Order: sequence, then structure tokens, then C-alpha cells
Amino acid sequence: MGRDAVIVDAVRTPVGKRGGGLAGVHPVDLSAHVLEALAQRTGLDPALVEDVIWGCVSQTGEQAVNVARNAALAAGWPEDVVGVTIDRQCGSSQQAVHFAAAGVISGQYDVAVAGGVESMSRVPMLCTVTQGPGLPFGPRMSERYDNALVPQGTSAELVAARWGLSRTALDEIAARSHERAGAATENGAFLGQLTPVGDVKADEGIRAGSTVETLAGLRTPFAQDGVVTAGNSSQISDGAAALLITTSERARELGWTPLARLHSFATAGVDPITMLTAPIPATARVLARAGLALDEIGAFEVSEAFASVIGAWLAETGADVERVNPLGGAIALGHPLGGSGARLMTTLVHHLCDEGHRYGLQTMCEGGGMANATVLERL
Repeated sequence: MGRDAVIVDAVRTPVGKRGGGLAGVHPVDLSAHVLEALAQRTGLDPALVEDVIWGCVSQTGEQAVNVARNAALAAGWPEDVVGVTIDRQCGSSQQAVHFAAAGVISGQYDVAVAGGVESMSRVPMLCTVTQGPGLPFGPRMSERYDNALVPQGTSAELVAARWGLSRTALDEIAARSHERAGAATENGAFLGQLTPVGDVKADEGIRAGSTVETLAGLRTPFAQDGVVTAGNSSQISDGAAALLITTSERARELGWTPLARLHSFATAGVDPITMLTAPIPATARVLARAGLALDEIGAFEVSEAFASVIGAWLAETGADVERVNPLGGAIALGHPLGGSGARLMTTLVHHLCDEGHRYGLQTMCEGGGMANATVLERL
């Protein structure tokens, strides 16, 4: 039997709202916090970790100079434990998991940690663009797309228009996200995956009383007669998450009982103007690679960057809405960019174990018109 990759455990901080309870924590220390929690929960000897692979989008200021390495040192792990920080935009820490799994399966590692962080309160979104020098796209890329590259909010409007998604439909997706996240919190569904940070013990962005009626009063900043609002978009947030990844054989040797196997992986790309629709082909690709049908997936985690992303993905895949983001998504829980992929996977793997589903699928839209997709198999 060849080598595989399994998730031994996964842990996350609560997601803090902008300026909230995590705003006073340096992102390196926030990352170190989940590394320490992961080691404590599993009995991991940090000296066994051969790489810390970490997602982070705004790699400047407090998030510059390799958060992964700095976090491992801040956690008190041996100086021999290395780290690397990667940027695949919103899917950075999902890609970190892919890289860790690939390293384990190929024999480059026996034990790795994947995860990510973003402190959007402390390192504002897009600051790496506005601080210069120059702009990131370059004249040749801009010319390829007739100088028509647009912000993601405008892309969300384009997606809504292409799939005929009304303001009410998007607000219904948003209200459902808050309702499910509120119920999950009330029922204790997140307790097994959370490590409190000081007095912050629960996700801060959930507004369980949100309704289509209350959301209808918000303005549409990206288009005069648009449908995309702050209320049906993901929240600006702070948070971190981490997963311990090894082989089944090494897990047995170390006395660990894995939660799930990392079954299949895929990426996909679309044009960088519409940008947010790549989860649709990524989902088809990863299902084909896994040899699974859509109805074999017990739960989906699809990034709620914008409600129109969810609406278009549902329309194209035909997935059962009851299986999609069953504990709420980024509209309610928040979206700490580089940490979100690991947050989604942490939530998904624990949900599979809690509910007894065999397979789960995660996919995320990413800046530049990309997406990752991952299939997990509960063990």
C-alpha cells in the first residue's frame, strides 16, 4: 500500500470581528497559539514536525518575513522546525493543506503542520497593493484584459447578473448563514474545534437575528442598482487555524487516531474579471478525480466570500442546499483571508466526525480567478 495523508487533528481560534477581541493579538502570536493548541491536543512532540506550511495573504508589516517560521519560534518549538508562508489569496491555507499532504504522500515529510492566519484589524486588506511601489498586475496582464480588471465586489455583481441572482436571493443566503452559525454556536457544534484566545471563546461576527428584511436596508456599494452589500458578503476578520498531517502508518506508530484522510485534490482557474466562479469547475474536477458522485458528499464547505458565489455554485452543481455550509459560512463567521481555508477544513473535518458522514468537499474562490477543491474521507 502506498503512502497516504491523514488529518490527525484540526483546531482554530474563534474568528474575531474587525476591531474585536483578537485585534490586540499580533498575527505571529495568534498563529503560535493554534500551534501550541494543536500540540497539546494531540501530544505532538514539535521536534517531529518537518515543516509548518502557512497561508497568509497580506504579507507585510506584522505579517511579513515568513509568518510560519516566526510562529513556530514564537510557540517555543525547536529551532530546527522550519516554516514557509504561501499566498494563493483566499485559498492560501487550503493550498497549505494540499502542499502538506503532497509532501507527506511523496515522502518528503512524515509529519507536517498546515494552517494559516490573517489579522485584518492589524494588517488591512489591500494594504500591500496601495503601499506600492507600483501596482501588482503589470502592463502586459492589464493589456490582455483591456485594462478592465475590477475589484472582487464588482466581480460579485457580475456573477449575480450572469446567474440572474436577485437581491432577495442573496440576502436569503446571508440570513441562512447567520441562522445556521447561530444555531451551531448555541448547540456547541464548534466547541471541539475551538481554542479560546484570552476572553474570546466564540466567533464574534454572528448575528443570529439577521433577516432578509433587515438586510434589505443596506446599500450596494459596487453598483448603483446592484445586489451585493456588506450584509451578503464575507466579514473582515481576524483568526488562525492549524491541522496536523501525517501518514496512516506514522499515525499508528505515534498512537494517534486520525480524523480523516485527505482523499483528492484539485485546482481550477477562470478569467480574472468574473473571477469568483472557479469553485464550479474545481468541484467537478475534484469529484472526477475522487471517482465520486455529488450525492455521495455528506457536507460541503464552500467559501462565502459573497452570496453570489454560493448562488452560482448551487445553480451549476445542483447540490442539496441543506448540505452546503451546514454550520454557516464566512458571511456569518467571518473571513480571515489567509486563515480561512484552514478554518473551513477544521470545521468540515469535525462536522464529518460529529455527523458520521463519510465524505466532505471543500472549495474556495480566490483572487485572480482561481479555486482549490479538496475531498476528505472520514476514518
